[in-house]
Parts: sequence; C-alpha cells; structure tokens
Amino acid sequence: MDLKAQLKTAVEDAAHLLGASGIDAAIQETPAGKAGDYGTPAAFLIAKSVGGNPAQIAAQLAQTVKLPEGIKKVEAAGPFLNFFVDVGAFVRGVVEKPFEMPRLSGKVVIEHTSVNPNKELHVGHLRNVVLGDSMARIFRAAGQTVEVQNYIDDTGRQAAESIFAVGHYGLKWDGVQKYDHWLGEGYVRLNADPAKPELEPGISAIIHRLEAGELRAEVEKVVHAHLDTCFRLGARYDLLAWESDVVGSGFLGHGLNILEGSPFTSHPTEGKFAGAFVMDVSAFMPNLEESNVVLRRSDGTAMYVAKDVGYQFWKFGLFEGMKFKPFATDPEGQTVWTSAPDGQPDTEKRFGHADEVINVIDSRQDHPQKIVKASLGVAEQPEKEERSIHLSYAFVTLEGQTISGRKGVTVSADAAMDEAQKRALTELAKVNPELSQRDDAGEIARRIGLGAIRFAMLKAEPTRKIDFRWEQALALNGDTAPYIQYAAVRAANILRKGQEAGFAIDGTGADWDMVPDIDLTLAKQVAKLPQIVAQSVRAHSPHVVAQYALDLATSFNAWYNAKDKKGKPATNVLQSEEGLREARLALVARLRQAFEETLDLIGIEIPAAM
Repeated sequence: MDLKAQLKTAVEDAAHLLGASGIDAAIQETPAGKAGDYGTPAAFLIAKSVGGNPAQIAAQLAQTVKLPEGIKKVEAAGPFLNFFVDVGAFVRGVVEKPFEMPRLSGKVVIEHTSVNPNKELHVGHLRNVVLGDSMARIFRAAGQTVEVQNYIDDTGRQAAESIFAVGHYGLKWDGVQKYDHWLGEGYVRLNADPAKPELEPGISAIIHRLEAGELRAEVEKVVHAHLDTCFRLGARYDLLAWESDVVGSGFLGHGLNILEGSPFTSHPTEGKFAGAFVMDVSAFMPNLEESNVVLRRSDGTAMYVAKDVGYQFWKFGLFEGMKFKPFATDPEGQTVWTSAPDGQPDTEKRFGHADEVINVIDSRQDHPQKIVKASLGVAEQPEKEERSIHLSYAFVTLEGQTISGRKGVTVSADAAMDEAQKRALTELAKVNPELSQRDDAGEIARRIGLGAIRFAMLKAEPTRKIDFRWEQALALNGDTAPYIQYAAVRAANILRKGQEAGFAIDGTGADWDMVPDIDLTLAKQVAKLPQIVAQSVRAHSPHVVAQYALDLATSFNAWYNAKDKKGKPATNVLQSEEGLREARLALVARLRQAFEETLDLIGIEIPAAM
C-alpha cells in the first residue's frame, strides 16, 4: 500500500486544478511530535508557479485534494499540508494488498566476482560477490531483466604463475583437496621463492600457452572450484566471459574502430604521443593533469584499458561477438553459460545488449573505470555513458589484519564459511541447548553463519572499509544478520502459537477499527519496502536494503516489547481482545512476509528456529 505515491499523485492533481502544472510534490513523513502522518511543502512550488501566498495556497489545496483510501483527513499548517492516516484502513491495506514494487524495464548487465583463476577466493573477495549478487536480486525485484557476468582472466600473469608452479615443483593433486586451494599453495610457494626472478622465462612461456588457449582445461578446473564456493554463498551467474575470448573475438579492435571516428580521438604525429592512438577525455573527466589517454602505443600494442573499453561496448550491444556453450549447472538447475571458441553464435542476442551496465570492481580500479565510462561519451553514446556504473568498494580486513593472497596472509572464503557455520552452531548450543540437538541444527547454523557473512559485507556503504570480526558478525544484538533473523523467527513463533490456539492469521475476524496507533507505526515500517527497493536501485547499492532490514527488526522489537502506561505489555498478540487479536496476527503475518522478501533481496535465509 504505497500511500506516499498515492498522496503525491493526489496533490499534483490538485495543483493542476489550481493552475500549476508540472509540480513535483514531495511527500514526507512528518517528524515526531508534529501533527499528522505525512506532509508536503508543495504550496511553495505552486506559489512560485502561479503566484500567491503559500499559506493561502495550502488552505486551498486542503479543500481541493481528493484523499486516497487510508487517509482520514488533511489540514493546512501554515504553508504545509499535513495528512492524517485512518489507522484501521491503513493497517488493513498493508496487510491485504501486495507490495507494489517498482516496475522498471530494460536489461541490466552486472559483472561481479571476476577473481583471478589461480587460487581460492579469500574472505576479501566475498564483498565483491555479495555486493554483485545482491544488486542482481534487487534489480530483478524492481522488474528489470538482469544478466550476471563473471569475467575470467585466463591469460593473466597470476594464472600463469600457479600453473608454472605445478610443473616446476612437481606438485600432484590428490583429488581430495579442493582444486583451487591446492593450486593456490603453489602460487604462494612460487612468490616466496628467492629464485623466482630466474624463473621468468618459464612463466612467460606459460603466459604464451594460455594466450594460445592450450591450457584452458587447467583454468576451467579452478573456475569450477570458484563456482562451488560462490554457489555455497548463494551467488548465481548467467555467463562466464573469458579474457582469451574477448581478445580472440576482436573486441579490442571493434572498440577502437568505433572510437576512430570520434572528434575526441587522434593520431598525433609529434610530441610524446607521436604515433599513438589517443583519446582526449577532458570533456568527460575534467580536472585531470593529463587528459589524453593512450589506447594504442606507437608500436601498435594496445593498452590494457582498451580491452576493457571493447568489452564494455560489447555489453551495451555496440557490436556482436563471441560464441557460447553451457559450462555448469547451478544449485537451482539453471545453466551457467560460458564464452567458448567452439561454442555457437549468439543468434538470439541473449547476452549483452544491456540498457545499463554495473561493474562491481574494487576502488583500485576507479580511474580505469572512469576511462571506460568516458569512452562511451567519446563514442557519442551519452545515454550509455550515463548508465555505465562502477560499483566501487573498499577493502576488507580480517580481525584488523590486511589480506594478501600473494603472501598467503588470508583466510579462504571456504574456510570463512566453515568457521561461520561452526561458530553459529556453538552459539546455538549456548543460547538454546535444545536447538543444537535438532535434526536440522546444521541447516539452522548454516543459515545463521552465511547470513552473518553476507550482512557484514553489505551493511555499510560500499565505499567504506570493513573490518570483519567474528564476534560482531554473529552477535544476536546490534547491526547483524542474526539480530534480524531472530526477529523474523520471533514473528513466526507468534503465528505458530496463534494457529495452534485456533486463531486465524489471515485477517478473518479482524476488527480494524480496534487497531491502535502503536500498530500503525509498525505497519508504516512494513509498507516502506517498495520505496526502499527503488532507493537501492537509484543508489546502485544494496546497503540501503540491509539498513532497512535492521530498521524492520528494530521496529518489530520495539512494538513487541512496548508497555502501556501501567507498565504492562501493550502488544501481547494472543492476549489481545478478540478482533484486535486477529488484526494483529494478520499484521505479524505481513511483517513475516516482509522479512522474507527483504532478506531474500540480499541473499539471507531465515532459519527455522533460533
């Protein structure tokens, strides 16, 4: 029940009747202690448009506006218009009407994970995976078609070093240890080897073999192991795009050809850029010390960012390329596709062709990603430039320590998930020993542990650094997933007890006129989910949803623990009067659904018990 949207329309319609067209009426919740539930300063805008005194116009608006269902009355307070909710009608509307999620259109390509296929994922990588996966869930909820891509850098130095280490040290995989962990041990050993500089010719030879596609099967083993890790965390993918295929499909050349015709590119014949292909980004990236970006050197070799430019152009559908075939099946039974030289052409244009592209890449790539974005402006694609988004995020430390995969100073993502589940089971045994003896105790611990990891990676704005600490992440109090999950379980317990007592939880027998203001406060919080989804889409960040989940849990706990003037429980659902009891059970059922929908947006499952 999006009353704010309905009020906005009603006020704008009334403004039109008063002679003011094109008014954007902002509807806000009134501050605590002020009259009404919602308010608008629209009278100021109308006065600016048609002239007149804002206070007088507000009084006219109060007489003109048609109140939507759920609003009891409207009053002018000086130049402001305040709306008063009909408590029973509002709560009933929240309970009975489905959420009206934003209905956006178009296709979004989200690239995330993109971990070098040379060793296992570490705990720092989890932030990338969780950010990207949550964004995909949120954009889908908002009605958009979402394609999740995972870029596989199979021709890079890291992969070459790991594969070289296997042969150089005579390493043998036992078939038991997870493959990416085993390969990573060789990588760490090589980088700690004092003789490494002398081994460069051998490493270079491996790089050439990777570029020729001779060792792709070796890299595929690592990618399968990476997918197992990410699947366990709840992430899903549509397409694996391999760097060797991006290069082999001519994306770099296609991208540079598009840029050739731009007035912002040139081939200088003198000076330090003589003989190079240069892009001037000053119109798109002002205040740079050097606004000329070299895309291709004078010797004909391309700069690394040129490949990223070509790949971004392909994502937006500026040209065709690559062949595809199935690579794996995810836990839901969906096919994960891969680019492949021996695949089939994309005749149905299933991949790429995005209206918006979101690249989830850490903050070290801020400048290259700005160049990628600016290149779309240079290519005279301003709408695509505007919708080329870099979701930049800061680093993760673990218990105050900086993570370094090269030095082996890290905790693997797999080990972090194992530890989370183990600690969750231990905490269950402390808090409620009976739970730890249940047949589904392992599943309960899994949901709590993985939820704790995901939420810890999401709760802060992406640009803020995170220091992941176990005790904080798994705490039942504070800004944690277990705190939210516990509130959701508490709501389910109320519903279960109500059903066991033979009471209806679907609103049957409810007397909505009995619902008090304290219930209205909770219902208003539940009703916010659609606007939260829209806000998260605009911000290109899932932390908005994570914070809302916390607010929802806090609001419910405050309602649950509320006391009347005599200090007695004010909201005991099952002991409420008949009629109010059924209304409250229906509200709790709607709240429980809101918990499920909200947490699903950020990939967190609710355990059966806590």
